[in-house]
Amino acid sequence: MKVLVADKFEQSGLDGIQELGVQLDYQPDLKDDALREAVQNGGTEILIVRSTKVPADVIDGSSLKLIIRAGAGYNTIDVDAATANGVFVANCPGKNAAAVAELAFGLMIAADRRIPDNVTEFRAGRWSKKGFGKAKGLSGRTLGLIGMGMIGKEMVKRAKAFDMPVLCYSRWMTAADAAEAGVELAASPEDLAAKSYVVSVHTSLNPATKGLLGGSFFEAMQPGSIFINTSRAEVVDQAALEKVLSEGKVRAGLDVFDDEPASPEGEYSGSLKNQSAAYCTHHIGASTDQAQEAVADETVRIVDEFIKTGTPPNAVNSPS
Repeated sequence: MKVLVADKFEQSGLDGIQELGVQLDYQPDLKDDALREAVQNGGTEILIVRSTKVPADVIDGSSLKLIIRAGAGYNTIDVDAATANGVFVANCPGKNAAAVAELAFGLMIAADRRIPDNVTEFRAGRWSKKGFGKAKGLSGRTLGLIGMGMIGKEMVKRAKAFDMPVLCYSRWMTAADAAEAGVELAASPEDLAAKSYVVSVHTSLNPATKGLLGGSFFEAMQPGSIFINTSRAEVVDQAALEKVLSEGKVRAGLDVFDDEPASPEGEYSGSLKNQSAAYCTHHIGASTDQAQEAVADETVRIVDEFIKTGTPPNAVNSPS
């Protein structure tokens, strides 16, 4: 069986796949036309990707049997095309949950204490203890979570350490589930926004969540509150967010946003570049050694199970 890894991948994962006795092809820089040619002409049966997009023209007419997203979200893969072609799509849910939660809390603290601005002023040789010596603090303030999957649960654990009560909006969680998790349920995203000092987004992207947080949501947020998004940019109406940022109503910590550069290095010239109320990181939520090793181990497990049984764990579709 031929396995193509078309993204940068941990050496431990490559070694683990090789030990399964497959033909391994590691080309971490493949994308677009080069990816299509490699898959279509190389007899690839299992394709492993991280951020690389896998559109229908890569899948149609290929020898693919399985596509693995070495991460949680799989919106970069055309799952419908895969299903139509009898190709399984599997992911690695929860393996980066702790890493993403850590970054979300880092952005939260940075926004509350204005840490990036402190550092910028200090490096410019300016001392402003008077200006930066005011912050609300997190202890005792409500953290609102949009979504309560594995990352949301990691957020709850950390919130307890900060003595933050947690309010949650989830489309699947019942009152009993909420009580067991130690959180309260909000009636709507707007209800959550009105009651929270910090709102942190941890929902997957799907037709029901695309554009979920728009003008009415941001207008409902408390003055001086904080908005964090380490989920998916498409969940948020960025124009509505930028409006309240420009008005000085909220501050934001964003690891995902519109017009994000597609390459690992490059230029960013989007509207958030000069938005002083937004602290933006470079889509690094899952980028810790711990998270990537865990994802690599899970990917090897998926390949192993698929070779043995013909059905992968964590499948997100059911091809005929």
